[in-house]
Amino acid sequence: MENTDKIMMREEWLLDNKMQEIEKLPRFVERIQQKLSLSPALALNLNLVLEEALTNIIRYAYPDGREEKVLVVAESDAMKLVFVLMDGGIAFDPTQLPDADISLSVKERPIGGLGFFLIRQMMDKVEYRRDGGMNVLTLTKFLREEPSTQC
Repeated sequence: MENTDKIMMREEWLLDNKMQEIEKLPRFVERIQQKLSLSPALALNLNLVLEEALTNIIRYAYPDGREEKVLVVAESDAMKLVFVLMDGGIAFDPTQLPDADISLSVKERPIGGLGFFLIRQMMDKVEYRRDGGMNVLTLTKFLREEPSTQC
């Protein structure tokens, strides 16, 4: 979040890079939903997006199998909800993945690739950076229309 934005809500979740940790995700999203009075449909979409992103981190960021932590920070101001996912796994920029070709039939489509397509479709902004040996994935959902800069 930019320094000019007043943070209304902040939640953090530090999880182990194990698939069973994903079971705790709905409780994390529910806390955010309650604090921000989000619709059930939006909460469901956010849960799906975070599940996809976290599953990819857990499955692929640590090919050597080492146990690490993944940090998820959720912050919101009056305009947007921002999730920042941080892990110390191998560097990987998912924003560079090509869009999945959804025009192909299920049989023709290669395995994988739909998860990040889904994340791009459901979120308003998706950004990645590598910072101090950490993957930092930032997912933004606008809660209200951004103010226009035109007069």
